[in-house]
Amino acid sequence: MKRVVWILWILFFPLLVRAAGGEDVVIENASLRLVIGADGAARSLVHKATGEECLATEVRTPICAITQYRPYDNENFLIYPAKPRVFPANRVERRGDLLYVEFEDTYDIAVIRLDIRDAYVGFSLERVDYRIEAYGVKRQTEIDEFALLQLPVRPRGHFGEWLNVVWDERTAVNLLGTHPGTRIDAFPKAGETTLYAGLDARVGLFGPGAALVVSSREDLLPAIAQIEQDYDLPRGVESRRDPNYRCSYYSLRNVTPENIDAHIEYARRGGFRTMVVYYVDFARSCGHYGWRDEYPNGMEDLRYITDRIRAAGMIPGLHFHYSKVGVNDPYINNGHPDTRMNAVCELVLAEPAGAADTVLVVEGNTQGLRREEGRRLLHLGDELISYTDFTTRPPYLLTGCRRGLHNSQPAAHAAGSRARLLDVDDWPLFVRVDQNTDIQREIAVRLGHIYAEAGFRFVYFDGAEDVPMPYWYNVSRSQSVVYDALQPAPLFAEGALKSHFGWHILSRGNAFDIFPPEYIRPAMKRYTLRGAARNAEDFTAVDFGWVNYLAPGDATIGMQPDMYEYIYSKALAWDAPVSLVGNLEELRRHPRTEDNLRVMERWERAKLEDAFTPREKEMLKDPDREFFLFENPKGRFELCACRQLTPDNESGVRAFLFRRGAKSCILYWHTSGEATLRLPLSGSRPSLTDDRGVRISFRREGDHYLLPAAGRAILELDLSEAEAERLFLEAIRPLNKPVEPAK
Repeated sequence: MKRVVWILWILFFPLLVRAAGGEDVVIENASLRLVIGADGAARSLVHKATGEECLATEVRTPICAITQYRPYDNENFLIYPAKPRVFPANRVERRGDLLYVEFEDTYDIAVIRLDIRDAYVGFSLERVDYRIEAYGVKRQTEIDEFALLQLPVRPRGHFGEWLNVVWDERTAVNLLGTHPGTRIDAFPKAGETTLYAGLDARVGLFGPGAALVVSSREDLLPAIAQIEQDYDLPRGVESRRDPNYRCSYYSLRNVTPENIDAHIEYARRGGFRTMVVYYVDFARSCGHYGWRDEYPNGMEDLRYITDRIRAAGMIPGLHFHYSKVGVNDPYINNGHPDTRMNAVCELVLAEPAGAADTVLVVEGNTQGLRREEGRRLLHLGDELISYTDFTTRPPYLLTGCRRGLHNSQPAAHAAGSRARLLDVDDWPLFVRVDQNTDIQREIAVRLGHIYAEAGFRFVYFDGAEDVPMPYWYNVSRSQSVVYDALQPAPLFAEGALKSHFGWHILSRGNAFDIFPPEYIRPAMKRYTLRGAARNAEDFTAVDFGWVNYLAPGDATIGMQPDMYEYIYSKALAWDAPVSLVGNLEELRRHPRTEDNLRVMERWERAKLEDAFTPREKEMLKDPDREFFLFENPKGRFELCACRQLTPDNESGVRAFLFRRGAKSCILYWHTSGEATLRLPLSGSRPSLTDDRGVRISFRREGDHYLLPAAGRAILELDLSEAEAERLFLEAIRPLNKPVEPAK
């Protein structure tokens, strides 16, 4: 009897399961096994190689969800208030490579296609079916947002927010967008991080998708490389593996065919293997990129510069703005302003306006108007107009209007005409373009022509933040349009702002804006070093620049060798490039240029030769520790921890203390010229060399040693650190004075 009961149980259990809500859905490939409950919640995600459970299984998270910005169903909006409402999945069924997902309180059935490969599983929304009830007032309702995949993942020590990956040394879980239009996000909570891939109706529900990777740490990038190949994405993994990825670059400033060789010589002495041309040196404006007067032969002159860079054994790169146009560009100032500029708000003329009127009567939401100087630019008909002020209560007036700006003509405008407030950049030399028009592609084609004709091989996407909302989409969308126009594809790229899809494009993260010399260390600790640590979570390097080159002056001590030691030592620790702003006149004027360039070259060579162990690199990452890198006459590197003796804002002699065996050593130099130090006799003859170990002569006068203070020198003393510090600071006190730096 028991045997009969058991057989009956086996036969009828599947039917009972279906009657109770259906079977669990299992999705698996060579590396992962994902189980989704029939009730629509993720139950398990196992990394097959280790057997590890990757989900926080105690958390019930619907695998999908629909968001409506208000309830759209006729009966639902009679029940619920007018605010966004999320309808979670409550039933999932698999039929071959399709998932059929149903939702609470809606009549939608989402059909999701699975793309199951050995290294990943792809998800995309194929269609949405809709059931119509036999009662009530029914129609198919809108979907504003669709959560394509939501997974509550256990924490693993590392979280790469940009790449959207949770990982440790054993296992990585990555939910990756396969299209710029996939909204990728993550929501960390105590005990879990929900990885999210979603779709937005304003961008597109059908087409964008996501890929799920569960792998070892070592296999993560190969899996992403396979996704990039299968979905024809920019090759971000390949770029990060390029042998020139870590190379620092010399950013040319005010370069012309006449001075390119002088720039190249400084770059060579600094150990640079790549150089960047900033478009403002050869182009009058961004948008049409017409040639400046300094380039009378146009492309021939630019190609001469890039040819000279290549002949010097360096790789040329191009730094450009691309998502906006200059107010001096024909898109704006040709008398017929292009209508494809982005606008931040629109007003309607409430009364007719004459061509000479300085007050406009309008209606609409004046709260959207801007007050910043240079950003108050209206496009009305074929005319550009600025205003001085506006009222915020009826009647709504724009006052102090200046008519016919940027070569447009003042004109009369009828009541009902629409005035658009243009999206002028906060650096008010540019107007941002409307990404929903084809103007971005026009600009990309021009940049692609310049890039290919001049032979550039990598790029910097500057002004990446200068796009309209939604930022998660338009930042990468605009970059993708330009990237696709660059042939051959850049070896690597950097940019001013990153969104998820941009991981494939901006393979070297970003540079930071210039910090004054006196604030290099605190600024780098606050920004660059934190950025490097965060980018490392995303398997990406940050650019340890832009670093200025500034000679000493009345308001600054200028960029000094120790500052470059600090920057380059931290860059080496993170295997990252440094970018130097090549100010030719400052390089010529700075008395310590030879020392500065030698510091750069030495650290750059040590980085590219992998001269230090992982343990030493970890030591170098410490933001509060200072290190100098020396090279002995036999060519061997010597890494020395040191301590600063003189203040950052003091000009004169700059000094650092370190130990070498039993000796107290002081590395010093004069920040802006030359002097002689009078060091009291200490009972033993000091030793003095330059930073390459070459002896420097000095003399004795009475009870003092007279030491030269110019380029970098190392003073060795048979004294305790405290005594050496006391004697040296006493010797330099008459020479030093504080400088009030400009912030």
